[in-house]
Amino acid sequence: MAPRAAEAIDPRVPIPSEVVSGPADPALVSKVILYYAQAAHKGDVAFEAALPNAERMVAAAGPAQSESWIAAQQAVSALIASRAPVTEAISHLDELASSQVIANGGILPGDLEIIQAASRLASTIGDREAAVIDRLQRQLAR
Repeated sequence: MAPRAAEAIDPRVPIPSEVVSGPADPALVSKVILYYAQAAHKGDVAFEAALPNAERMVAAAGPAQSESWIAAQQAVSALIASRAPVTEAISHLDELASSQVIANGGILPGDLEIIQAASRLASTIGDREAAVIDRLQRQLAR
């Protein structure tokens, strides 16, 4: 029998304990900036623009199923729709990280750091918006 490939490796060869580090890949940084800008600017600006109307409509809503309540529900639905770029950006950032792992068998620390930082910032925006929507929906459920 011929030796297997794994048997050809000398077990005494030291395994490097240092992680390869370096700056983030510039092409990756461009993508991360694009996705974060999509969340921070396009999505959050649209959400903030739609928020006063939704708050006003919810505050003026009558009992459930009334015309004013339905109008308030529609305003909250429009508010939810306005935050789509934020949720898409978070999804794109997650996809970017996983595609790096799949393509390269891992992810370099500099790349991981930039993706995680943008994900945290975009998630903070998304969490804040979700909390506002939850508050408005609770007000309508009264």
